[in-house]
Amino acid sequence: MANCDHNCENCSQNCNERTAIQKLKTNERSNIKHVIGIVSGKGGVGKSFVTSLIASELNKRGYRVGILDGDITGPSIPKSFNIYEQATGDGHSFIFPALTKSGIKIISSNLLLEREDEPIIWRGSLLSSLLSQFFTDVLWEELDYLLIDMPPGTGDITLTAFQQFPLESVICVTTPQDLVSMVVSKMINMAHKMNINVLGLVENMSYLKCPHCHEKINLYGESRINDLAKKHNVKVLGRLPLVVGDSEYIDKGDVELIKMEEVNSIIEAIIEGK
Repeated sequence: MANCDHNCENCSQNCNERTAIQKLKTNERSNIKHVIGIVSGKGGVGKSFVTSLIASELNKRGYRVGILDGDITGPSIPKSFNIYEQATGDGHSFIFPALTKSGIKIISSNLLLEREDEPIIWRGSLLSSLLSQFFTDVLWEELDYLLIDMPPGTGDITLTAFQQFPLESVICVTTPQDLVSMVVSKMINMAHKMNINVLGLVENMSYLKCPHCHEKINLYGESRINDLAKKHNVKVLGRLPLVVGDSEYIDKGDVELIKMEEVNSIIEAIIEGK
């Protein structure tokens, strides 16, 4: 093709000499068996909460689990696990992840700051670079599953993750509202266009579970997840309820203590890999 500079990363042409973007590799002291992204079309749907529940349940079942908090400018994973200390390293090659009470390994931009409320005001290229470093420079050692809590939307950082991370699949988090379904469709279409496998959909805040009579109350209207799944030919992995008291666990950093049987179907799909 005329005037081709062979820089395929930002090129929309499909020429015969097109080269694939090289996937990131972990450092020589780390080995990760499965890398799974948790994504959403927009913020506020509980993506980080779902990531935390999945990680906790996998850990309870004996798997070695890590969480890469990819929401660089809006990190919430450390607080959910009551982690406030700064990340450390060996001063040369490796960044050491923090450990939760049950042994889940975590890295997050908040662990690089002196204060948790300090903003990260960076351009996209710097954010993407840090995201990549979290994968390559963190001493993950042996992991069965690394969950990447993606930034919401289909922007620059998500594009970097889709292109560079060796993602086995992604899980899309949604809620019952029409607006959320619409933007989740954008995320699913992005994944399909980039040949990323969509393991399935998780509907968070699907209903309110009454603590007294256990009746299911559709606080945000009737669930539309089955229609959304059918439209995009993907599976429904689970519908997670709003449970009175769960927010207190999160605020106290005790997300690992939450017991939600509805998570089991998601875990089974992850373990089966389909």
